[in-house]
Amino acid sequence: MNVEIREFSNKDYPAALALWQETEGIGISDADSLENIERYLRRNPGMSFVATVEGKLVGTLLGGHDGRRGYLHHLVVAAAWRHQRIGKGLVEASLAVLKEQGIQKCHLFVFKCNFQALAFWNSMNWEQRDDITIMSQDLTCAGRDCAC
Repeated sequence: MNVEIREFSNKDYPAALALWQETEGIGISDADSLENIERYLRRNPGMSFVATVEGKLVGTLLGGHDGRRGYLHHLVVAAAWRHQRIGKGLVEASLAVLKEQGIQKCHLFVFKCNFQALAFWNSMNWEQRDDITIMSQDLTCAGRDCAC
C-alpha cells in the first residue's frame, strides 16, 4: 500500500464531501459547501491535507489557525483504510505547518457520541477538556425569531 499525503486542493472537494457524507460522526452543514471550503483553503494555505491510495482519496484533514490557536476539522479516514496510521499522518502534516507558523496550541471538535474519534484522539495524547463549553450562534438566524 502506497499512501500519499498531500495538500488538500479544490479539485479534491467532490471526493472529500462524499467521504464526509458517508462517515458517521462527521457533521456536515452549509459551512462545508464548495465555496466555503475554497475560502477556508485560501485563508489557511498549506495546512489542510488529503491521503490518497492509487489516486483514490481515502482521508482528509482541514487545518487552520486564527493567528493564536490552531484548529483541526474533518479528520476522516475511509473505514476500509483505518488503523494504518493514515489519520496520524494527516494530523502530523497539519500540526507541522501550524508549528512552523508559530502556533503553540491546537483545538478540535468531536461530537460527544463519536466514541471512535474520541478513542483516536486520546491515543494521540490529546487532552479532553471539561472546563469549557462551546457556544455557537447561527449568524443567518441571529436576532430573528427562528429555530436555529
